[in-house]
Amino acid sequence: MEYEPVIGLEIHAEMQTRSKIFCGCPTTFGAEPNTQVCPICLGLPGVLPVLNEAVLDLGLRAALALNCKIHRRTYFERKNYYYPDLPKNYQISQKAVPLGYDGWVEYEVDGRTHRVRILDLHLEEDAGKLIHPEEPGADFSLVDLNRAGVPLLEIVCAPDMHSLEELQAFMTTIREILMYTGVSDCRMERGSLRFEAGVSVRPKGSQTIGVRIAEIKNLNSFKAVMGAVGYEIRRQIQALERGEPLRPETRLWDEKRGVTEAMRRKEEAQDYRYFPEPDLVPFLIDEERLERVRASLPELPAARRRRMQEQYGLSAYAVGVLTQSKELADFFEECVRHGADPKLASNWVMGEFLGALNLAGIEVSEAKMTPEHLAELLLLMDRGTITGRVAKEVFQKAFQTGRSPRAIVEEEGLGQIADTSALEAIIDRILATPDGQSAAENYRRGKTQALRFLVGQVMKETRGQANPQLVHQLLERRLGT
Repeated sequence: MEYEPVIGLEIHAEMQTRSKIFCGCPTTFGAEPNTQVCPICLGLPGVLPVLNEAVLDLGLRAALALNCKIHRRTYFERKNYYYPDLPKNYQISQKAVPLGYDGWVEYEVDGRTHRVRILDLHLEEDAGKLIHPEEPGADFSLVDLNRAGVPLLEIVCAPDMHSLEELQAFMTTIREILMYTGVSDCRMERGSLRFEAGVSVRPKGSQTIGVRIAEIKNLNSFKAVMGAVGYEIRRQIQALERGEPLRPETRLWDEKRGVTEAMRRKEEAQDYRYFPEPDLVPFLIDEERLERVRASLPELPAARRRRMQEQYGLSAYAVGVLTQSKELADFFEECVRHGADPKLASNWVMGEFLGALNLAGIEVSEAKMTPEHLAELLLLMDRGTITGRVAKEVFQKAFQTGRSPRAIVEEEGLGQIADTSALEAIIDRILATPDGQSAAENYRRGKTQALRFLVGQVMKETRGQANPQLVHQLLERRLGT
């Protein structure tokens, strides 16, 4: 029998706010352990939480971007469970009346449009973090509560994906939307975006969803999600083929061994004993707030890709690379607004600029080079002021220092050499060398590639500043063609 997977996701995204969801503690990443805490996020007796208004607006922004309906009256609940990094022994979350519901996300795989339903979008507080020392013989764990109370957006998706390709495309789409809307920075290496995957298999062609067999916890990279889900699909199919029973359970992903392992039986909602949070009143979302948030939504990734492809005549591949983040797409479009040719700008942004960012290990917003400077560089090259080879040299200096490309060219004398007499003198010197004489003789015998060698020698002599077209013409004339 052939089987197909049934895959759903729960997505946890830390929201981009300067303070936590129910107190004023900062959310700065990388602070010393347990230095960004207070009686509220530590859950000490007698404290009262107060909702951070920015969290509500970001939650609404995410709900609208994901085509969700909005509950105009909603409230928080206590989700009760014990874990060492949960100081209150309960988590303030939403269950009965989430902020958003009944939404959807569309994405493409192999030219076909797929849709995943968003069942539930709600706000909650994050837990702390356990640190497990790796020293041999260590039999203890440490608790850092800096993350406790950081605002968290949870998105519960329907099990509408049926292949690893669909899963990869959906995760990429969700990440783009959350980043474009400014809801989360989605930096998975910092734990800002985490996944829990629900996986089952069914006979191919069946429309029955069935029972979710495995929920895989704490997946904090696309690689981990794909590896864990791929393994779990294979495990379940092999078990069914052997006639072994499968039972619902929570499993963990062991990245080193490449396997999932059983952790515990699957909890249900009643296991958490939800009840309304008595210290937070219900809140109402009025039309004015909703319209203000709706008006603040940026152009979303799919719409931006379509527009940029039509407006600039770029390939689908180029537009896909340029729109991988809002900051990169903004950088490119700002460069074009300052006069750069769109196709030339796209090549340089995808090539030199992204390469330099990756080498430096920084984000677009951290780069010293501005869109205006890249446009200035490309215009200098387009007008013949500098050659392409010199442009790459100037780019590196401008990227590293933030200086104007025009100033670099003028101060360092890097302008293109188009003086015929000066170039002819250089050509004469090269043709007087043994290598130059040999290349000239080969060219006269019909070996046209010898001319390219001579052009290269002139460019080398002038540090790439000679006008290559003029050099080519002068050499042809000098060699008697």
